[in-house]
Amino acid sequence: MRNKIAERKLQGLLGLAARAGRVQSGEFCTERSIKAGRAQLCIVASDASDPTKKRFLDMCSFRKVPVYTELLDKETLGHTIGKQMRASLTVEDEGFAKSMRGIIDTESLTDKA
Repeated sequence: MRNKIAERKLQGLLGLAARAGRVQSGEFCTERSIKAGRAQLCIVASDASDPTKKRFLDMCSFRKVPVYTELLDKETLGHTIGKQMRASLTVEDEGFAKSMRGIIDTESLTDKA
């Protein structure tokens, strides 16, 4: 991410969504959320392994879930939601996901996969 203000906004929204219980994190829970159709947005850590990125990109592409892979690293992603390092997470609330997509896309933080 290049824009620090937008990055902080995104982290704030992720933190709120996590406290509201609308975030699933960790590879197993992320996969379960996507396959169950609850995921509105998926974020994969920028330093996640290539096979992990590919797995989530393919899974989200198939199920038409917006996925971003170059936003935050594992440590920042986990810290933002009050956990240890996380390689992936999903947001299960449409409102939070829409707001996050707006920040990401409008601020040109990264290209959507």
